[in-house]
Amino acid sequence: MPEKTIPILPCQTLPPVLEFYTALGFEVTYQQRSPNPYAVVEHGGIELQFFAMKHYEPTGSISTCYVLTDDVDGLYQAFRAGLKAAYGRIPTRGLPRVGPLKDMSYGVRQFLMTDPGGNCVRVGQRTGGERHHGPAPEETFARALHHASLLADSKGDAAGAAKVVDRVLRLTDETPTRVQLLQLLVLRADIAGRLGDERTTATALARAAALDLTEAEREQARDTFTRLEDLLAAFRP
Repeated sequence: MPEKTIPILPCQTLPPVLEFYTALGFEVTYQQRSPNPYAVVEHGGIELQFFAMKHYEPTGSISTCYVLTDDVDGLYQAFRAGLKAAYGRIPTRGLPRVGPLKDMSYGVRQFLMTDPGGNCVRVGQRTGGERHHGPAPEETFARALHHASLLADSKGDAAGAAKVVDRVLRLTDETPTRVQLLQLLVLRADIAGRLGDERTTATALARAAALDLTEAEREQARDTFTRLEDLLAAFRP
């Protein structure tokens, strides 16, 4: 029998965590209430286990795991559909939340979701043989998007990511393509939401939504438009 690794993740209480994963399409296959609260959820070949700790603080959690799949786009769409049905929108900030689907520099296409217990589950599909970061792009705006995305998603440094985006958006001697501008504005709105900066969120979303892109540009920025849709639906000025 091949080996299998199963993450065992903490939470404060089981019910909101189980509700979240049920909304995603997981099945609760085991639940124990005493002597120690414990539960198992499964979706296809994904199995996650959880234990509850009364004095655990989800907002301070650093627990994480990686789910490797051969259909990250399919899972992303299925999870988004389940969350829309359960919550009426895609949660994009706070707990729980789901991040954008992105092609990363280290050869994976992935998205991050953080459950009510504060556990960050990365879901990705390999797109290349490399498992380390490739060189950062040389072009100004591509480089800014690269670094800001890493700061925001991999390092959890939203403030640092905001500084990178703001700096290139203020440039007067260089101009981003319309696709790059859309990507920068959507990322800036996403970051501002995490920082509780409602004014910047509203401004960036309005500018992004007003951009007039060709069909070819819209296809190139398909992932970004999906994130823009989620942010617009979730934002309440």
